Amino acid sequence: MTTPDGARLDSAAIGELGERIARDWLRARGVKVLYQNFRAPGGGEVDLVAREGRVLLFTEVKTRTRTDFGRPLDAVGEKKQALIRRGANEWLKQLRTREIPWRFDVIEVILLEGEKPKVHRVENAFGS
Repeated sequence: MTTPDGARLDSAAIGELGERIARDWLRARGVKVLYQNFRAPGGGEVDLVAREGRVLLFTEVKTRTRTDFGRPLDAVGEKKQALIRRGANEWLKQLRTREIPWRFDVIEVILLEGEKPKVHRVENAFGS
């Protein structure tokens, strides 16, 4: 993936771009993004914390520049899910309630050179 001036984007820049695309995609659908890159004590992390109606969303964003290695969702394994769960639990602890509806989503962003980004949301991607 390259910039308009021909420079190659590194993996961190690609990830940041994917998160920005996912955030804007959610907002365009009426989702309120509350926080980006939430880091909890003890190693928990959530890319996007958002609210859709009454539902709190703990969202992982996976961005890929190729499609020949499987879906981005496939990269959200048990270790990554555990990090997201720890982040979500810390967020809920700060709210002092777990009595609100919430779920784990994954947003897949595919960036192919010369094409419009493709975005796909997987709701309830994994359990609590």
